[in-house]
Amino acid sequence: MERTYVMIKPDGVQRNLVGEIITRFEKKGFKIVGLKMLQLDRSMAEKHYAEHIGKPFFEPLVSYITSGPVVAMVLEGKDVVAKVRAMNGATNPANAVPGTVRGDLAIEVGRNVIHGSDSVDSAAREIAIYFSDEELCSYKKVLDNWIYE
Repeated sequence: MERTYVMIKPDGVQRNLVGEIITRFEKKGFKIVGLKMLQLDRSMAEKHYAEHIGKPFFEPLVSYITSGPVVAMVLEGKDVVAKVRAMNGATNPANAVPGTVRGDLAIEVGRNVIHGSDSVDSAAREIAIYFSDEELCSYKKVLDNWIYE
């Protein structure tokens, strides 16, 4: 099973979308193995968005992501990285299809509600930024037999 990192961004928290977004992932069958609300500081935001340092949108991005609380979570499941990305929809909500988080809940790219890791390697790096090993739970669910063959 893979793990991925998901963050409900400040706009998603402020708009009271946390429960609806988490419910989508639970209904799909993914297991939540880590979950917390936190306020990112600049250092944490810079670690998260390290590949964008020096780009023109970097400072507004850091300012935005540190502007309010976020909900950080680690989801586990078969092919969870790709499936969560598909469920989130295109980064620009204008291109996100209905039925996706961004297609249903967002309008502008700068307020696109959610982040999901783009690869298994990115997921591992991002999970380590937000969670210690002790904060992640490994457990069996009886429903797993009804979700996976």
